[in-house]
Amino acid sequence: MASNNIPSNEIHTPVLLERCVELLAPALERPGAVLVDATLGMGGHAEAILSRFPDLTLVGLDRDTEALAIAEERLKGFAGRVHLVHTVYDGIGEALDGLGITEVAGILFDLGVSSLQIDRVERGFSYSKDAPLDMRMDGTAGLTAESILADYSERDLKRIFQDYGEEKLSARYAKAIVEARETTPFVRSAQLVDVITKATPVAIQRLGHPAKRVFQALRIEVNQELAVLERAIPAALDRVAVGGRIVVMAYQSLEDRIVKRALAAASGSTAPAGLPVELPEHKPLFSLLLRGAELASDEEKALNPRATPVRLRAAERLRRAAA
Repeated sequence: MASNNIPSNEIHTPVLLERCVELLAPALERPGAVLVDATLGMGGHAEAILSRFPDLTLVGLDRDTEALAIAEERLKGFAGRVHLVHTVYDGIGEALDGLGITEVAGILFDLGVSSLQIDRVERGFSYSKDAPLDMRMDGTAGLTAESILADYSERDLKRIFQDYGEEKLSARYAKAIVEARETTPFVRSAQLVDVITKATPVAIQRLGHPAKRVFQALRIEVNQELAVLERAIPAALDRVAVGGRIVVMAYQSLEDRIVKRALAAASGSTAPAGLPVELPEHKPLFSLLLRGAELASDEEKALNPRATPVRLRAAERLRRAAA
């Protein structure tokens, strides 16, 4: 059912909602708690969490102006407790500074493409439906998938397909795209899918849609997702108060590796090897709340197929670094 006058076809079940609430609750129950939803989307997680913690203040960040507008309407019943900021999530520090907030009790990241972006055909994120080759999460940004396909060299196309799509046929696809664009510019997703499909051996086509990894790579390049995430997690960790918690949901291995490395570094001792006693200044700043990445249960996947690839990680701040 839709709420706050949002069309029902724009409302989706938030991924791992109950688990996220469970992990964040010990921090959010504290008086004056502030939660940063660093990937607000349409406000599904935010609405549920605000409802359960009546004294909580929420700071919602998103680069997508359309999503922010929907979330603003959805969360209008919590007026006075919600601050929405148009920014990419590596701008978390600047966003909090602008609100005069130094530390927060909790931070939630729900990475990847939002339901809104996937379901809006005209945004061009899907390889299964013909649309303009856009793929911008922030419609005010300049770089698009169309401009990448028009301007990038064969070598650079190969690089992003290989690095961001983990595509084994990256060289073949890059060559096919460069050859095809000499006669017809790429402006629609169906054109790209056609070129990729023709360049893919039939035996490999049977293993899954041949354009999936290329579209992922283009989306990551357009939105600089991995570079942004590399900056965002350390910036977020720096703002978590002692006893506060961070919860991160990633949907593909490249994102999850970045999150895993950042949390491992924050939760590890900095004591030199061989030191007989760990001095206080070397003790970990954070403690991992989960062993490895937690996956969605079969029940969750059945109820919400978007949860199928999710990898959940969480940590709690133990202490502040010495000045």
